[in-house]
Amino acid sequence: MEKPDRKDSRAFLLLALVAVAVAVSPANAAGESAPPELTAARTVYLTFDDGPSPRWTPAVLDVLKRHGARATFFVLGSQLRAHPALARRIVAEGHVLANHTYSHVDLTRVDAEHFADEVEQTQALIRKLSGQDERLLRPPYGAANAHVRLLASRLGYRVVLWDVDPQDWRRPGAAAIARRVLAGARPGKVVLLHDGGGDRSQTVAALRTVLATLDARAYSFRSL
Repeated sequence: MEKPDRKDSRAFLLLALVAVAVAVSPANAAGESAPPELTAARTVYLTFDDGPSPRWTPAVLDVLKRHGARATFFVLGSQLRAHPALARRIVAEGHVLANHTYSHVDLTRVDAEHFADEVEQTQALIRKLSGQDERLLRPPYGAANAHVRLLASRLGYRVVLWDVDPQDWRRPGAAAIARRVLAGARPGKVVLLHDGGGDRSQTVAALRTVLATLDARAYSFRSL
């Protein structure tokens, strides 16, 4: 038999090492798939706070629909009660409703009873209007201390903040908002935007730029 040369031996060894690495990787352990965070390449999570707003939420939804993008809307219970049809449209178009309290209260400053009232009132409306019960809570102002996290956990909620904040609520201009989002957009990042609480025309304009640009970079947009 002919003795294999060194190149063939090195190639065989390399293939063997690759096979071992695949066999022990998380995606193959016990026949399970890899965790979502390891497979969500080029996925960005768009989130919108303070709605639904009869003026701005439909405009946001139109832009998302044009790009086939999914998002998570952290809604206020008071706004849900006032605009139930908008909540139904959000869900009908494939998005998720999540909890932003009933009246936009700073949860670090309320007792357990007030906390539960703010959160559970809103969650009841979400269930009633959408059938969803995701139990995601975004504290207003991003005010989340140990007190807030403990009370949220007791009620079965996961506190969700963000990675990218373009401060669109300050209305720095659509170009500035888009530039800040694009600078921070990376696979797996959560982006904070607003569809309520004031004039969101700059946010809507920025969203058009952000989605068109990230579409061209082969990103996808999913709800949390």
